[in-house]
Amino acid sequence: MSTNNHVRNKPLAEINVIPFCDILLVLLIIFMITTPLMQQGLDVNLPQAASQAMSKEKTDVVLTMRHSGDIFVGDDPTPVTIGFLEKKLDDVYKNKEKKDLFIKADTDILYGEVVKVMSLAKNAGVARIGMVTQPEKQKTN
Repeated sequence: MSTNNHVRNKPLAEINVIPFCDILLVLLIIFMITTPLMQQGLDVNLPQAASQAMSKEKTDVVLTMRHSGDIFVGDDPTPVTIGFLEKKLDDVYKNKEKKDLFIKADTDILYGEVVKVMSLAKNAGVARIGMVTQPEKQKTN
């Protein structure tokens, strides 16, 4: 009877995989739900233009101008006033090697406001300025 008892008390060397799979499934569901919510950017009504798409890098700075007059630099959700914009851009580009700026302006913004922002950006040390547009919709007959 002692040999049978000895076999029964032997520790298991197998890993229980079921709790591990449960944790992985929960993490998968969490990532599937949160990933679409993490899209960055601000909604604006962009003008349409017939041009080739440019590739955007993570280090590119996008300045967003809304019809309401709000100006946003990069992914910062805090609006910047026109008077503080040059200082903000100067701070952003102080240590940057590539001094490119992309302006994403609402369709209904006056041309003069966009030119004023472009002038402030040049004064802040921006070397190149690009405009973000949407591709033109195909005309149907």
